[in-house]
Amino acid sequence: MLVFAASDKGGTGRSVTSCNIAYRLSMTGRDVAYLDFDFGSPTAGAIFEIAKIDRGTPTTGLHECIAEGATDPDQFDVRSHSDRQELRALQAGAGRLVLFPGDLGGAEFGSTPEGIARCVDLFQRLDNEFDICVVDLSAGRSHAVGMSLAAMATPELRTVPVRWVVFHRWTRQHIVAAANLVTGEHGLLKMGADVSHDPERLANAIKFVRTAVPELRSPTAAARPTQARWLQRADRELNELARRYNVGQDLLLGSTPVEPVLQWREQLIIDSDVTDNIANGETVAAFNQLVKDLLDDGEWEGQ
Repeated sequence: MLVFAASDKGGTGRSVTSCNIAYRLSMTGRDVAYLDFDFGSPTAGAIFEIAKIDRGTPTTGLHECIAEGATDPDQFDVRSHSDRQELRALQAGAGRLVLFPGDLGGAEFGSTPEGIARCVDLFQRLDNEFDICVVDLSAGRSHAVGMSLAAMATPELRTVPVRWVVFHRWTRQHIVAAANLVTGEHGLLKMGADVSHDPERLANAIKFVRTAVPELRSPTAAARPTQARWLQRADRELNELARRYNVGQDLLLGSTPVEPVLQWREQLIIDSDVTDNIANGETVAAFNQLVKDLLDDGEWEGQ
């Protein structure tokens, strides 16, 4: 299965959430590849805490493979290379988690037939090797998005199971932007149609994830009733806006709560972070639910 992580704006939590999803997928025993297709800002290495590639690899990254035809991209087993000791211990029953980083000093580049063909080859090879490949795309209607759509429309990949997950913050601006990324004049559905995707099949492969959603019944809110009423009214307005823009419950894969650890330090949240009272258990529960629903074919059929 190929999972594409997309967002219309930066700051949505796309990369840190998809990294945590990839980690949680590996904890189910599946072998997971994480492809950093954010060519202009490849920072997945920082989230996985691999300092030597925190801004991309200085040797052969995905930018060089797709744009210039280099073979054998660098790959880093996260549990072997992470500077975080808790990750270096292989958890019993866990599958592999392998990062394919972007290039240090890389940049966005135009889509070409040769680049699309290299995408097809890369996706084919990794889909055969791994149970799930998570592809972290740069924000907006980038060349990385266009190349990925074109690659997935080819006969070689047309039958591969695929999910498109669009991340957005729970704000008016982000709701409108996420909807525009999918259904706008130059959105995913239009871009897909231009490269011969079946419109209904592509639409059924797209769902949304809301990030940093506040808890309306928190002790802080209860202590400030006027603010709590305002927040509840704002939440109802956001839900109505999401419904109107087709970003509502019917197309919602899930949501993640406001998490101080992620706000202050984008990283993987592991179980010991919760038992040590550093991170909130609700955040891990949200990640696990996203993994469950991501893998559930019933969640994706005939929406």
